[in-house]
Amino acid sequence: MDESIEEQDNLSQEMKEMILSLPRERGWRTPYLYLFQGFWCQPAEIQAISTFQNHFQAKKSDVFVATVPKSGTTWLKALTFAIINRQNHFISSKNHPLLSFNPHDLVPFIEYTVYGKHDKIPDLSNIQEPRLFGTHIPFDSLPNSIKDSNCKIVYICRNPFDTFISSWCFANKIKPPHLPTLNLEDAFEMYCNGSVGFGPFWNHMLGYWNESKERPKNVLFLKYEDMKEDVHFHLKKMAEFFNCPFTLEEENEGVVENIIKLCSFEKMKELEINKIGTFGRNFENKHLFRKGEIGDWTNHLSPSMVDKLSKVIEEKLGGSGLKFRMK
Repeated sequence: MDESIEEQDNLSQEMKEMILSLPRERGWRTPYLYLFQGFWCQPAEIQAISTFQNHFQAKKSDVFVATVPKSGTTWLKALTFAIINRQNHFISSKNHPLLSFNPHDLVPFIEYTVYGKHDKIPDLSNIQEPRLFGTHIPFDSLPNSIKDSNCKIVYICRNPFDTFISSWCFANKIKPPHLPTLNLEDAFEMYCNGSVGFGPFWNHMLGYWNESKERPKNVLFLKYEDMKEDVHFHLKKMAEFFNCPFTLEEENEGVVENIIKLCSFEKMKELEINKIGTFGRNFENKHLFRKGEIGDWTNHLSPSMVDKLSKVIEEKLGGSGLKFRMK
């Protein structure tokens, strides 16, 4: 019996019983993760996702920022908000929302914010369109109303080596004090076995990857390393995908470059809201900004670890056409 489940007042009794029937593994920053619909997540996430699946009604103007955890989520949310709202909030304005709010406040998480308050069904009818939402939920577990609509999903993932290191560092920064520090070796074994939040990572990536090939007008698949190499190109690609391409006048006026600067890692990290603000009651915003570099995994992983994860990637993603640059 997982006593921590019974102690969670925010879970309905029916939900507690359902969760306790699921396979479980040690959690990274909670006592356990549970295997729900083929992916690993925390109890509160399961309840939120269940409510989301049962009640969310998509609109064709909706935009979802979907991501593998720790793969550029905050950056992609900022870029998406700036692109879509550039007529309402001029990029050069000193009052731009991204200067006063964390991107997660402007593009709220479905599983933490929108549906994260007990099992209540939120009223989303008064949200200005296009509605912007963020999620880590795998594609297969999105509500049918999203899959059957023409709403837009922009997805980003990162090479699994850097994603692992970023996830491990993040988990240890925000874990509750009563839980022990998660050592690198244990975390690595869990990651390679797929037991990480919203993992296995390979299933998460493949779900959106395959859908982007089936419906390229509805799902835009991005890779962090490509974005870092040529953010200007990908910013224009995103704007076209959202059906709001940059005009020649905007390009001549430097709008694209100004969005890049406004949403840059360096700019966001130095903002007051991201130094002292908090994301819900879970953790401080400053923990969202570590390095944002490509290849930091070389400072942490042994040759045997590199070999093992390389084999996992080849086994799970080989033949899919999805490949990553490691450095």
